[in-house]
Formats: sequence, C-alpha cells, structure tokens
Amino acid sequence: MEIKYNPNYPDIPYLRNKAKQRIPRFAFEYLDGGCNSEINLQRNTAEIREVQLKPYYLNEHGATSIKTQLFGKTYDAPFGIAPIGLQGLMWPGASEILAKAAFDHNIPFILSTVGTASIETIGEITEGNAWFQLYHPTENRLRDDLIKRAAAAQYPVLVILSDVPTFGYRSKEIKNGLAIPPRLTLSNMLQILGSPRWALETLLAGQPEFKTLKPYIPKGMSLRHLGLFMNKTFTGRLNEEKIKPIRDQWKGKLVLKGVASEEDAEKAVQLGLDGIIVSNHGGRQLDAGQSTIKPLTTIAAKYAQKITVMMDSGIRTGPDIACTLASGAAFAFLGRSFMYGVAALGKSGGNHTISILKTQLQQVMEQVGSEKIEDLPNHLASP
Repeated sequence: MEIKYNPNYPDIPYLRNKAKQRIPRFAFEYLDGGCNSEINLQRNTAEIREVQLKPYYLNEHGATSIKTQLFGKTYDAPFGIAPIGLQGLMWPGASEILAKAAFDHNIPFILSTVGTASIETIGEITEGNAWFQLYHPTENRLRDDLIKRAAAAQYPVLVILSDVPTFGYRSKEIKNGLAIPPRLTLSNMLQILGSPRWALETLLAGQPEFKTLKPYIPKGMSLRHLGLFMNKTFTGRLNEEKIKPIRDQWKGKLVLKGVASEEDAEKAVQLGLDGIIVSNHGGRQLDAGQSTIKPLTTIAAKYAQKITVMMDSGIRTGPDIACTLASGAAFAFLGRSFMYGVAALGKSGGNHTISILKTQLQQVMEQVGSEKIEDLPNHLASP
C-alpha cells in the first residue's frame, strides 16, 4: 500500500496533542493514563529510548526491507496493533477503522475481548487475518464459546492475557466515573459539549458497547449491574491448569501476553505455546514493576530459539520499534499511538499512523545499514 500521511501531523506527539484537543478529557485520560502514580507508564518509553543503535556507514548495503515473517505469514512491517479495550469510547468505530487499516497495510490487528467491535465483524473486515485476545472468563462455557467464535471467524492467532489477575488502581478513571456509557456528571457533560465532533460521531454511531460480549450480557442490565457482571465474569488469575485446555482446543497459533519474567517464559515453552508478548499492560497494572525492555533482553537471549518473543508497552514511534527489535523482539505491538491517530484524524487516522511508523522505521534501518529486520540486533550498541 502507498505510504501517505498528513504532513500537518508528521509524528506521534502531534497526533497525541490533536487527540487531547478533540475528545473529552475522560476519554483521553483513559487512553493516556497508567495506574497509581504512572511511574511505569513513563519508564516503559524512557528505557526503550536508552537503547542505542550503531551504524555501519562504509559496509556494502543493498535495499532495505521492513517485511518480516511471523507464524508462517509475511507481514509488510514488523509491528502490529495491540489490543485495547473500549476503543469506541475514544473514537466511534475505532476498532473497525484500525482493523481495516491493518488489513490494508498487511499488519496484524489484535481485537480485545472488551473491545467495542465483535469477533465476527473484525473477522469479516480483515478477511480472517485478525488476532483475538482472550480475557480468561471464570466460566469454562464462556471461554469455550469465545474460542469457537474466533475459530469460526478464521482468526489465525489466539492471545491469552496473563497480566490482569486484578484490575489496576487507576485514579483518573475512578475520578472520571468511567463506564459504558460514561457517567454523566456535570464535568463529563461539559467535556462532551467541548468536543462537538466526538459528540456528533458518537450520536451517529450509537453508544459504545462490548459487542463481542453482548450475547452473554443480560438484556436491560443497568450500568451498575453491568460493572458487577464484568467483575464476576472476568476476575481470576491465569495459571498453567487454565492454559492447558485452551492449548488442547485451539488449533491455531497460541500466544501468551503479559510475560515479564524468565520463569513465565519457561512455563510458556513447557506448555507448548507458539509465542509470548513481553508486556506490562502499557503500565496500567503494576507501577512498581520493570519496564518491558528490561526483561525482554534477557528473555529473548534465553528463549528466542524456543518460542517467538514479541513485545508491547511503551513503544510509540518507528525508532522505538527499531530499538525493540534490536533488543531481541521478533515483532512489536503498539496501542496508544494508533488510538492517538484515530482520535486525532478519525477514519484516516489508522492509515496515517501506520504510514508514519513504516516511514520512520525504514529510515532508521537505512541509516544504520540494516537490510532486513533480522539484522537489527547486529546494530545494538554496547551499553
């Protein structure tokens, strides 16, 4: 697909600033925020940017390609769109916009269980090329039905989430009364009035819903009871015994997301999983934890020959992607950057953001003299 983007917003910070101006504060703070004091949110990106690359200017260098293979499929870039809950709250139709952009650019889109588009809709948009992230339900019946729906929609990869044994303490969301739809406090109403384009688009699209979960939610449930239903349905810690029956049922590739230690990586290998995503949920769950780039380097060094090692959390730009891949990841996933793009530019935001990231990554690789993605670790500068 042609690389084309709006020159008025040539980088992710420009998109973030535009998104902040365009959508209600409660929606932006849900997207932009972390947990507790947001220390790990900041640490994630800051420590990726401590990684330095070494250029080789006098070596022979042919054409640079950012294409890469992952799970037997050739993608046009080594990055994808991470799963994000409540995407439709931040911009109406955001899940569908991003899924279509990912399909057009031939990169993976991961749909969250608590996204605002259904498994079937995203499967149709991507012609069976999306991935599905499963929040593990407390009931096996619901788990099995979600897995069957993903298989019927021809999703090639199932991602199981391990880093939400409890919901993170996010003070901004508590203060904002975040819900679906948001609690209409006077403050929230004033924010909506100050975001007329968002309000109009939301009015036309209808209130965002958990569309994948809609068949399981009792009709007529109040917001208060919806919150109780969600807590009851998805609380519980993932463990080896819960993973085994998923591995037995799922015939496609199975990935564990939320790995932050060598011990969990070892268990993933032993359980026969196909991949892991080193992640700390975008700094939204554990403020006192490490950044993702720190465990990635040791996990990749030890397990990259046994299992596909990927990473998300903190990656915002093309140079961030390059540093992540140079540090040992086979693939990178970004979440907030894409949502900034859609919140800022609406239907064109997905294509715009992907085009920026492709261009930035291509430039970094050409600058350091890396012909293909697999060469980037050779350009990692010594600490």
